[in-house]
Amino acid sequence: MEYRKLGDSPLELPAITYGAFAIGGNMWGGNEKQDSLDAIRASIDNGVTALDTAPFYGFGLSESLIGEAIKGRDRSKIQVLTKFGLVWDGSNAGKGEFFFDAGDGDKKIPVYKYASKQNVIKETEESLKRLGTDYIDLLQLHWPDGTTPIPETMEALDLLVQQGKIRAAGVSNYSREQLDMAAPAIKLASDQVAYSMLNRGIEQELVPYALEHNIGIIAYSPMERGLLTGKYFREGQLKNDDHRNGYFGQFELAKVKAFLQQIEPLAQDKGASLAQLVLRWTTLQPGITVVLAGARNAAQAESNARAMDISLDAGELAFINAALDKL
Repeated sequence: MEYRKLGDSPLELPAITYGAFAIGGNMWGGNEKQDSLDAIRASIDNGVTALDTAPFYGFGLSESLIGEAIKGRDRSKIQVLTKFGLVWDGSNAGKGEFFFDAGDGDKKIPVYKYASKQNVIKETEESLKRLGTDYIDLLQLHWPDGTTPIPETMEALDLLVQQGKIRAAGVSNYSREQLDMAAPAIKLASDQVAYSMLNRGIEQELVPYALEHNIGIIAYSPMERGLLTGKYFREGQLKNDDHRNGYFGQFELAKVKAFLQQIEPLAQDKGASLAQLVLRWTTLQPGITVVLAGARNAAQAESNARAMDISLDAGELAFINAALDKL
């Protein structure tokens, strides 16, 4: 595994980091508890020592599973990344910015973006308890909150760093303008944003800004919720309640299928799966520090880690990029 320094922070994270979104329960795709624990432990054992989660994933379940999985292990060799700023339990008393209604069927839970200083500190204490640890390696704002001044949120993060409760502070889904607004208050380690072969918008402004200011980019959804694994085209149907049904509609699926068919022989030549090739390509893009990859079981976790064994030369990268240009 290759480890990379995250911005100006003291953190060195594996280029492929475990994304714990999928182990959050039924709303997040559903997963058996033991499979989730096995996936986390297998990730660590294969060099994927950084685990990215959030209180919102499973309404605390994802954090609790990570806490259980790392219990008894050398904490200094594991990097725990979590977030704050999405409130679903009503503790915000109507404050913050309404985001969406979460939940399945008739049971809808209103979720708010709320990043006041008081809420940041409150959520952090709750996360520490669920994770069973006395510090968080990277604490990230989950989504920008338009009702709380950015300096107020950053002040809370700076306080938590000074208290030793977090080692570094980051954000998620921030634009370059928002990063500029945060800069006077704190030196952010990272910005976690969506990035994939099919979603490269950050290359225009955000990546150059991050490189100039030494801010790490943590890329989420590199597989576009499984679309780039090719599984969708092989199996052809999702469950009716699968959240990806609407999501996949934004892509020209015939072109995506043709692209995957074009690069699959390269994956086969490397003794790799499409998913591994896609992950490796993503880790090699300029400005991308860390790529998040989820795993529902130990086998998937091991497969993700092995993606870093793939060697791609300039010609092979050019071949992939030329195929991407046709999308």
